[in-house]
Amino acid sequence: MLYKIAKPFLFLMAPETAHHFVFGTLRLLFLIPGVKACVRSLHRCNDQSLRRTLFGLEFPNPVGLAAGFDKNAEFLHQLDAFGFGFVEIGTVTPRAQPGNPRPRLFRLPADDALINRMGFNNHGVDAAVQRLQSRPSGLIVGGNIGKNKATPNDQAAEDYEICFNALYDHVDYFTINVSSPNTPGLRELQGKEPLTALLNRVQALNRQKPVPKPVLLKVAPDLTDSQLDDIVETALATKLAGLIATNTTVSRENLRTPQSTVEEIGDGGVSGVPVRQRSTEVIRHLAERLAGRLPVIGVGGIHSPADAIEKLEAGAALVQVYTGFVYNGAGLAKSINKALVDGAG
Repeated sequence: MLYKIAKPFLFLMAPETAHHFVFGTLRLLFLIPGVKACVRSLHRCNDQSLRRTLFGLEFPNPVGLAAGFDKNAEFLHQLDAFGFGFVEIGTVTPRAQPGNPRPRLFRLPADDALINRMGFNNHGVDAAVQRLQSRPSGLIVGGNIGKNKATPNDQAAEDYEICFNALYDHVDYFTINVSSPNTPGLRELQGKEPLTALLNRVQALNRQKPVPKPVLLKVAPDLTDSQLDDIVETALATKLAGLIATNTTVSRENLRTPQSTVEEIGDGGVSGVPVRQRSTEVIRHLAERLAGRLPVIGVGGIHSPADAIEKLEAGAALVQVYTGFVYNGAGLAKSINKALVDGAG
């Protein structure tokens, strides 16, 4: 209810400004004794039927927050109170980088969508490690890792290894991001040969650790079925723990926003309702090809309980939200979980 009142005012701000304003305000409010406990009581849905066990981790519920929302592990205590079963930080790169010039995040209200070309803006892996040392107990945290913009593709594996080593003691699982459209040349690493080489490097490092961590791969929605089949083959060959489908799309099809407005915005990945159908198609394709050998985490256009259920019925084991959280507020995770509990009953 509060978000519905505040939303028109927040949408008067630039999207990136509104994001930092909301969570800066929450950070101050959470300093008041009792506020976090109150928020938790309003937003968490605690039911045993929601629990999921995947790749050795016990998730309290299947609804997570996708990478990109808390790039620098700054808001984990606030996000923990909003009922998510897990939160994925990042994308984190070895060195801090500013990302692309502003403006780089745009709302498409007619489509319940966003266009972003953030460009892996983040404070660097060392800053993330520092903040993760005070992460909330009991919250499952994933580390989404990528390469710096200035790092050529033939040296990309070194960037992923740096992030993996630094974050190993501080996150519960890793996501390899080679599917963002906003770092030049990054998606070229999705090809079968470079992807296999990259994943083998990371997994070789993983096997040297006392206890290997689950490593997942985030998949673009713009791949062909043949390319998705290559992803499945590569994921199995490199012994990944799972796949996340999907990232944002470069497609501009079926948007209600006037074409002139979209063209004026320019490059970037579309998230939200326009990617929902394609994301579900990719999840279904991957789940059918994997046949239970690896789990799929579904993300893309989840703005309601029905959208989440659609992803789960397509074969997703867990789901993640991002743009739906922006448009519908902090109650989204609870509404999805409540629908799942009611459906189970």
